[in-house]
Amino acid sequence: MENRKLVTAAVLLIGDEILSGRTKDANAGWIAERLTEMGIDLKEIRVVPDDEPVIVDALNALRARYTYVFTTGGIGPTHDDITADAVARAFGVGIDYHPEAVAALREIFPGDRLNEARLRMARIPLGADLIVNEASKAPGFRIGNVFVMAGIPKVMQSMFRAVAPGLETGPKMLSETILANAKEGDVGTPLGEIQKRHPDVSIGSYPFQDEKGYNTNLVIRSRDPQALAAAKAEVLAMLDEVRAASSA
Repeated sequence: MENRKLVTAAVLLIGDEILSGRTKDANAGWIAERLTEMGIDLKEIRVVPDDEPVIVDALNALRARYTYVFTTGGIGPTHDDITADAVARAFGVGIDYHPEAVAALREIFPGDRLNEARLRMARIPLGADLIVNEASKAPGFRIGNVFVMAGIPKVMQSMFRAVAPGLETGPKMLSETILANAKEGDVGTPLGEIQKRHPDVSIGSYPFQDEKGYNTNLVIRSRDPQALAAAKAEVLAMLDEVRAASSA
């Protein structure tokens, strides 16, 4: 197995609209997939309201615990877009109009179209670096280990792709999925015994129902290919025994 340190991350989703159910989040899952592909472990996802003290508390807790924190939402032109202010407060720095951010906005909002509301999107905590946004020009920003991105999925994805090449990565997680052709209750006990014998491997059980009835997907994950193969072999042998017993 690669002898590299683990790189961890958290996602902080910001917005009353997510908590109320008005907006269905499409960002956390997308970020999780990208991070997994890169060898970064997403350890936590939090959702917080548009409340500055709550955002500050969550951000300070997450940035102290994980290698990276990715936030989405709250950097638009309206009064409730307070993420930039909350991030500045969390880091104990001021906030001001960033000249490069203002210039980027002028490209899409010339003359009087760049009004006071739209200029809010150029307010960046002091010391932060801009995140290029090819989708809509209004930038995100990075300060410390925190990446502040838009809530609109297309725009967020553009920002994430801009920062991804510069992220530190760790050993990638390997994964195998096995269709059990058995009910979860029938494999639960022996699967638990296999897990005990392979503490460096994660074994998950995911039941589902389709037109054929109840079934289970078993997912085996590890960074060590040999450990993964050994656990997989035991799982396959166990499934053979379970199926044989059920058909006897």
